[in-house]
Amino acid sequence: MKKHLHLSPGLLSFTVLLVICFPAISCQETRRPFDICGESVECGELRLEYPFWGLDRPAYCGHPGFQLICQSNVPLLNYESVNYRVLDSDSSTQTIIIARNDLWTTLCPQTLYNTSYNSTLFNRDIFGQQNVSLYYDCGTIIPGTGLGNNYRFTCTVNGNQSDSYFYRTDIIATNIAGFLVQCGNYIYVPVNQSSAGLLGANNPTTDDLRSALTAGFNLQWVANNDECSRCIRSDGQCGSNSTSPDLFACYCANGNFSLTCNNSNGGGASKGAARKLIIGISCSVVGILFVMFVILYRKKRLRESLGALRLNGKSNFLGTTRNHQIEIFIRNYGTMAPNRFKYSQIKKMTNSFHDKLGQGGFGSVYKGQMPDGQLIAVKLLGNAIGDGNDFINEVASIGRTSHVNIVKLLGFCFDGKKRALMYEFMPNGSLDKFLRGDGSHLDWNTLFQIAKGIARGLEYLHQDCNTRIVHFDIKPHNILLDEEFVPKISDFGLAKLWKRKESIVSVTGARGTAGYMAPEVFFKSLGGASHKSDVYSYGMMVLEMTGARKKNNSNDTSMSEAYFPDWIYKKVESGDNLGVDGVTTEEEEELSRKLVMVSLWCIQSDPSDRPSISKVVEMLEGSFQSLQVPPRHFWSSPPRHSQGNSPSATQNLSSEGILKMHAAEEELSS
Repeated sequence: MKKHLHLSPGLLSFTVLLVICFPAISCQETRRPFDICGESVECGELRLEYPFWGLDRPAYCGHPGFQLICQSNVPLLNYESVNYRVLDSDSSTQTIIIARNDLWTTLCPQTLYNTSYNSTLFNRDIFGQQNVSLYYDCGTIIPGTGLGNNYRFTCTVNGNQSDSYFYRTDIIATNIAGFLVQCGNYIYVPVNQSSAGLLGANNPTTDDLRSALTAGFNLQWVANNDECSRCIRSDGQCGSNSTSPDLFACYCANGNFSLTCNNSNGGGASKGAARKLIIGISCSVVGILFVMFVILYRKKRLRESLGALRLNGKSNFLGTTRNHQIEIFIRNYGTMAPNRFKYSQIKKMTNSFHDKLGQGGFGSVYKGQMPDGQLIAVKLLGNAIGDGNDFINEVASIGRTSHVNIVKLLGFCFDGKKRALMYEFMPNGSLDKFLRGDGSHLDWNTLFQIAKGIARGLEYLHQDCNTRIVHFDIKPHNILLDEEFVPKISDFGLAKLWKRKESIVSVTGARGTAGYMAPEVFFKSLGGASHKSDVYSYGMMVLEMTGARKKNNSNDTSMSEAYFPDWIYKKVESGDNLGVDGVTTEEEEELSRKLVMVSLWCIQSDPSDRPSISKVVEMLEGSFQSLQVPPRHFWSSPPRHSQGNSPSATQNLSSEGILKMHAAEEELSS
């Protein structure tokens, strides 16, 4: 018996609605550059148009050198490694007011850079502004120089606290210049005319300097201003050629681009209306055919889909979902997203994975070279890595970070089952190779600077990212060292993003590496995982950097490691010599004790007793005498396995391991 097709009233109504709406929904033209470039870059209270671009505004809507990033609702321009806050803008006069972001809250930036900008794009000489010079690492004031204490401020440079001074560059006297020439470093910063007058008056203070720096200085952009004015008068939108960014382009409403637009053709509107009518009718016909096709074959397609799921499990669905998430990531980040490469390109860059650098918990790492000659480290995740959650998390986590102590992600590969991550190459490898006791070692000042750099990197992840990041796997193996032994936090495979208002992070199961995991990660009764979990891991790692952990654990038993914090605490409390290797001077002894003291604060069993990572940075940069001995509340992370196991292997606690830890806790507290 022949079956007939029956349309229910609901389905019939839906069909009619779809036919009517289909032209508007499915057949509308792709958004043109004219429409896209008509939208501004929005960050905080500022809205900036050409020549600025960034965020959702693509590069072809602006001019090279005017890319904006938005950090904590503050628009930032970057030139020569320095971020500048955009405080205000006036498109009618092509002027902006900017201020140094690294000098916004402090007079002591971590890295000293002079103020620079592209003079072919900007002009500041028309505002009557002056430079103020900041001198660092200076000696004590010499009487008779005419430089009063009001010009002085204190900064820590290379681990040493020293005097610093400021003076308006254009009015500096010879005797003062003769004194300041002995300072170790200096930078100059422009200030506006009003602030320049204030700093040139008698006895300006550091408060006046701070006000001048946060008031910013003026720049006038000179990027194709005349061409843009003509373009706007012709009803176009200003931009640049997508294939030759240095060339100006005027995008027109008809979809074309040139130097100017001509929208005065009266027939254009009627032709456009007729074209839209034809498109509408065509789309209606296509819509009817499409609906009929869906109705006739919906049962067959449903059976096929269910059969595919039964045969392949969830692999097809999840693979499509992950790929879709990557595409969304690329679209959201636009030109700021890491470059995506094919597997064949990765294979070529690594010479078919010839030079292996190491083996981690998430895959092998190989040395490679970009087409431009830049050396890279490629982490090949292989075929069998689950549904790709860790991969997507790592791309999303590192892709949005930019800090001197965070490894830079240069690109990634998501090519079917082939997945890889490309990082900047670190000549000195990972920190763990300098802690193995195989002859490689670092002096105490370098170890101290590495500990501070790691803390600053964590501070950035916890506080300064648009989306805050908990790393969950801080350990020596995940700290890379560049040619100057500057530390870079890497391997975000376990990283968890969380909103700024949240304090506790939802996680499933124990996450991290045995020996470094915070107690609350595997015992939810302690309050749940948070950014304080990274602080705990940091503390355990720094204790290992000092060598005290290795000294105590010479017999390599699980129980000696469980008692380790209690053992080192007794030495600190009694003032005994820590007995760590390499300490030969009083200065090195103080550095080692400071690192141990800060670490003991970090590994407090109650997360609320631990300092934030910002407080850790403050303690490291402060004097040793200001540190207080922490409470004696420690509980070790699960003991690590022997050196024979992979140092980056992620460990989950077994029931037997948890019982042992409970027993250790009860014995320690008794």
